[in-house]
Amino acid sequence: MTDDSFAFLTAGAIRFGRGTGAGVAPAVARHGTRVLLVHGAQAARSAWLRRDLETAGCSVTAFACPREPDVALVEAGVAAARNAGASVVVSLGGGAVIDLGKAVAALVPATRPMLDHLEVVGQGAPLDHPPLPFVAVPTTSGTGAEVTKNAVISVPDARRKVSLRDDRMLPVLAVVDPALTDGAPRAVTLASGLDAVTQVIEPYVCNRANRLTDALCRDAIPLGLSALVRLMTGEDPRARDDMAWVSLCGGLALANAGLGAVHGLAGPVGGVSNAPHGAVCGVLLPHVVAANGAVATGQAAARIAEVRGWIADTLGGVPDDAPDTLATWSAAQGLPGLGAMGLDRVDLAGVAAAAAGSSSMKANPVPLGADMLEAVLERAF
Repeated sequence: MTDDSFAFLTAGAIRFGRGTGAGVAPAVARHGTRVLLVHGAQAARSAWLRRDLETAGCSVTAFACPREPDVALVEAGVAAARNAGASVVVSLGGGAVIDLGKAVAALVPATRPMLDHLEVVGQGAPLDHPPLPFVAVPTTSGTGAEVTKNAVISVPDARRKVSLRDDRMLPVLAVVDPALTDGAPRAVTLASGLDAVTQVIEPYVCNRANRLTDALCRDAIPLGLSALVRLMTGEDPRARDDMAWVSLCGGLALANAGLGAVHGLAGPVGGVSNAPHGAVCGVLLPHVVAANGAVATGQAAARIAEVRGWIADTLGGVPDDAPDTLATWSAAQGLPGLGAMGLDRVDLAGVAAAAAGSSSMKANPVPLGADMLEAVLERAF
């Protein structure tokens, strides 16, 4: 499973640690002074960075990301950036905000329509021009999007979430300041945290794992589980630091090894519902661990057994029951099932069929057919 040879791509530079957010503006200004600042639904939360950028001599145009990015929102962001003559794009926010900024930075110089570059629903063509410099500043610990080379975009007409992907879309700078995640709402912390844990588990058990991604994931899996448990009992700065690290490790690992059935299913689920990505991953994770474990052999089985052991060590019980233990614990913390998130049961077969052919499924440690994937969805419903 683990490959002795590998290539590794990541952001041009990574700054990690409490207080690193204070240095964002001067670093951005070195890449350009006409800034498109992409932020979440509440602009006030980005006011500090806007002030810092203006103090650093930048002109700033703000653009809000009130939802997970879709084609219309990306196109509006591209238009805003072009109208402002933006020379650099900065995202301050969660994974959706970072994906939106990354897509906008990629498409502002492009001459072909967006759909030409989208996977699955388009041609998946490489960008015809290099992206604008892009700086990512996450405020949640979940997606690891600050160090990945793709942006996930919803295509409502196709009822799918797909990726815009190019090696050049990697940020020139990722600033991971755990202090920016302090006080995040409990539901956000749970969903994003389970996403972060998923994204160190899937690259660790996947069929493209390598020595470097193993090193990133092996310690991060139990660390992320422990930190999330602590955060569900109360605010804990050290646990926030640990979750930010786990999220970063997941982004680095998934971008260079791959994911698996959780994300193979999560894309189509998101395309036919408004279910939030992190919550979808969280509710699917234990059932995918169980499904993979039921058919895995050799090294894949050994790694899944390790994951079961880490879950049991953190949450109690025995490794054989770990998937059920994780599902029960997550529900007790308030994580809803797929039905409560807006997925219609009549869509399960279609979601499973779409997932079976997804890019993430190619890295899953064992083949899972559409019938097995549909059974996973049923258990997570």
